[in-house]
Amino acid sequence: MKIINRKFNREYREIETYEVGIVLTGPEVKSIRAGRFKLDDAFVRIMEDGDAYLINAEIPIYEFARNQNYDPKRTRKLLLHKKELIRLRTKMTSAGLTLAPKSCYNKGPLIKLEIALVKGRKEIEKRKLEKARDIKRQEKREAKEYLKV
Repeated sequence: MKIINRKFNREYREIETYEVGIVLTGPEVKSIRAGRFKLDDAFVRIMEDGDAYLINAEIPIYEFARNQNYDPKRTRKLLLHKKELIRLRTKMTSAGLTLAPKSCYNKGPLIKLEIALVKGRKEIEKRKLEKARDIKRQEKREAKEYLKV
């Protein structure tokens, strides 16, 4: 089971990646294992208390759970070592970088989140990236048609 943030490669340029744990409740784990986890508008923030939190990630309620007052977009704590948090905070403040979730997967019985230290892309860079991808796709299509004939 691997859930990927589809907006990640278009919106950000990746610099470094980290594998972190995430604090979840039982029904949330069941829902993630069923493949119901949206990372599209999510981001990671390091708060003043020194902990990292995943904000705006949506985990829909597990259909067999009886949790009446469940918030699918609540902030969830991320599990990082103290040295990693300090390193991330200094890189973020000095270079103007941000943290974004890249993917979520299970590693044995644990659920891990892959976060990346990223720099945001400008609109021109996004268009160039899409244009290059379209050209490559068109070349593949033409080569396939040429071999077919």
